[in-house]
Order: sequence, then C-alpha cells, then structure tokens
Amino acid sequence: MVRIVADGLNLGAMSDSSYLYSSSWILTATFTLALAISTTLKVWLSIRQARHVALHRNIVPTAFFQNVPLSAHRKAADYTIAKTRTGLLEIAISVVVLVAWTLLGGLSALNSALLQSLGGGMIQQIALLASFVLISGLLDLPLALYQTFVIEERFGFNKMTLRLWLIDLGKSCLIGALVGLPIAALILWLMGAAGNQWWLWAWCVWMGFNLMLLLIYPAFIAPMFNKFTPLDDELLRARVTALMHRCGFAAKGLFVMDGSKRSAHANAYFTGFGAAKRVVFYDTLLARLSAAEVDAVLAHELGHFRHWHIGKRILMMFGLSLLCFSLVGWLANQVWFYQGLGVEPNLNAPNDGLALLLFMLSLPVFGFFLTPILASLSRRHEFEADAYAVAKTSGPDLCTALLKLYEDNAATLTPDPVYAKVYYSHPPASERLARITLQNR
Repeated sequence: MVRIVADGLNLGAMSDSSYLYSSSWILTATFTLALAISTTLKVWLSIRQARHVALHRNIVPTAFFQNVPLSAHRKAADYTIAKTRTGLLEIAISVVVLVAWTLLGGLSALNSALLQSLGGGMIQQIALLASFVLISGLLDLPLALYQTFVIEERFGFNKMTLRLWLIDLGKSCLIGALVGLPIAALILWLMGAAGNQWWLWAWCVWMGFNLMLLLIYPAFIAPMFNKFTPLDDELLRARVTALMHRCGFAAKGLFVMDGSKRSAHANAYFTGFGAAKRVVFYDTLLARLSAAEVDAVLAHELGHFRHWHIGKRILMMFGLSLLCFSLVGWLANQVWFYQGLGVEPNLNAPNDGLALLLFMLSLPVFGFFLTPILASLSRRHEFEADAYAVAKTSGPDLCTALLKLYEDNAATLTPDPVYAKVYYSHPPASERLARITLQNR
C-alpha cells in the first residue's frame, strides 16, 4: 500500500524538498512537451490526410480505374475527410480533458472529494476508479453519438436506432462493472497486501484475465450484442470446411453474425483461443462476396494463425504489460510522480488508485511515439497473411474481395503516404493489391 509520510522540518527534509521540487518540475515539463509534440504531430498528420484525399477525390487511381466507379471513389474520399475532421475535434477535446484531469487538478479534486465523503480505504479507491471511468464515459458520449448518428448516418452506414444504441451502451456498462470492478478491486488489494513485488502478481492476474476473455468472449459476451447463427449455406459451408482442412485448421463452428443490424460495414474474423476458436462472417459480407472470394478472405484470416501472428501479439502484450506494471510499481512510490502530474498525494491514505489512473492517463502521451513501429509490424503481418491466402486460394479472388470491401466500407484508395506509415495497421490498397498481383504470377 503506497502511503506518503510527511517529513520533519530539518535540513534533510529541505534537501528532499529541493529534489522533490526539481523532479516534479522535470516530469511536468517532460509531460507537457510530449503532449505538445504528439498533439502537433497528430494535427499535422490529420491535415495532411484530409488535404491529400481531397486533392485526389475526382480521379480514380489508374490501378483501380476499371474496377472502382468514380462515385464510389468520391464517397470514400468524402467519408475519410469527414472522419478526419471529426478526429481533429476528438484530438482537441482529448487534450483539454487530459490537462484538466492532470495539470489542472481535476483528478486531485475528485480524489479529495471522495476522501472527505468515504474516508481512505478500499471503497474510496474503487469509487475513485469507477467515478473516473463514469465521468470519462459521459464526456465521450456526445462525440460517440455524433460519429454514429451524423457521420455514419450521412454515408449510409449506420443501421442503429437510438434505442438500440442506448441498449448496447447499457449492456457495455453492465459488463464493464461486473467484470472490471472485481479485477480493479483485486489489483488494488494486491497493491496493498503483496509488498514491493505487488506489480508482478498484478501482472499475472491481468494476463490471466485477458486470456480468460479470449475463451469466454466468443461464446458468452459477443452474443449479448449480436445474433450468431450457424452458416446454413451448404455449398459455402462445404467450401469453407474443405479450405480449413486443407490448411490444417479446425474450428468449433462456422457462424453468421447479424452485422447489418448495426452497420452496413462488412467483415469476417477468426476468433477465440484453443478449443473455443470459431469463424464468424458478417451477413453483409456474405451478401456481397462470391463463394471463392469468401474463401480468399477466410484464408487471409487463417494466414494470421498459420504465421503465429496472434500468438506473437499476445506475447508482445505480455511483455509490454509486464514493463508497464513494473514501471507503475516504481512510480507509485515516488512523490514527484503525483505532484508532477498535478495531483497532491494522500498523506495518511493509500495512493494506489491515484497511481493507476495517473499512469493510464500519461501512458498514451508517451506511447504515441511507438505508433509507427506497431503499425509497421501490423502491416507486415497483413502482407504475410495475404501471401498465405494467395498460396491457398486465388490471388485474383482475394483482390476482387478486397476491392469490394474497400468500396463497401468507403476506405479511401488514396491515403496520404506519411499518414498511412504512422497509423495504418493494414497496407494501403495500392500497395496491398500490387503485392498480391506480383505474388500470383
């Protein structure tokens, strides 16, 4: 349990105070600089993206001229620009909210109010985490509503009613409370009871929780939001089953999800872990693609498993989360960590909840600079999965399937190259289809 004890008024305390002041100031300056640089880069990249897409709005790239109509290309451009402009607003709001929580003392004020009403203890710390999540969620609601019922609606993607949106929100909050609060309570308890190595035990709990989610999400949580029915197209089922046998895979079932209930976007995915793996097709995807194209899309997903991309990402998540927990374990005992981020730590009460929240708030500011590296790794995995699909099915079928998905999802064919390098987890269409065509020769 992290407690801060006030120093006596002596020369040693004065020396400690000088060190504390300088360390707090350095953290404040570093955090402010990182926030300014990352925000500037985000705005610059978004402006580049919007301008580049707008500049190429009226001309379909030569490689897609025969397959993509100008009307679809313009729709994708307009959709991308609209989302990018909304993203600029989201960046501005997130910066204001972050600074309000940290340097302007919002989190400190919330903590003080809960201390006065609940006293210092486990209940107060859980209330602090829950209050923070609730307030943050309420602040996010207006923009979420705008994105769904204005942007998605304008371009014909939204199929949700406000009633369904509110029901989904209620379910998400209920699941979050039933699952999140016990995990948060357990981690807080470990911080107070497991000594200086609490972070190692907390990391084990967190990893176990994430692995458990891989098992229970497909069968228990996902059906709370969507209806999953067995694939009843016998010919397609036979093709898919043959493909999976040919690739050496087995799944618990082949399912169709009623994605059209909420959105016109199309997709397919291979989910679960171990014996709980299942193949899921959006109904919108099956309505749009031929059987051969469905084969190619599924082979791409199987390629991720064949190349151990999922396992590699899980291992990377294990490593990064271990690093983060160990860092929190050290920072939680540093007074300057709290004061440098605008929070006055409790003198006679646990600071565990404060430490977790401050770390969660500051991590994305510094983690942004890893975005290009993680995006590059993801794009490499996508190329490898495409190559596997070409080897197991048909390159031309994969190309036509991807073109249909790009068109149906209004994905721009002309992203800004710099923006794509930083953010895109999937290769731009021109690079991806060129690579598939070359591999198919």
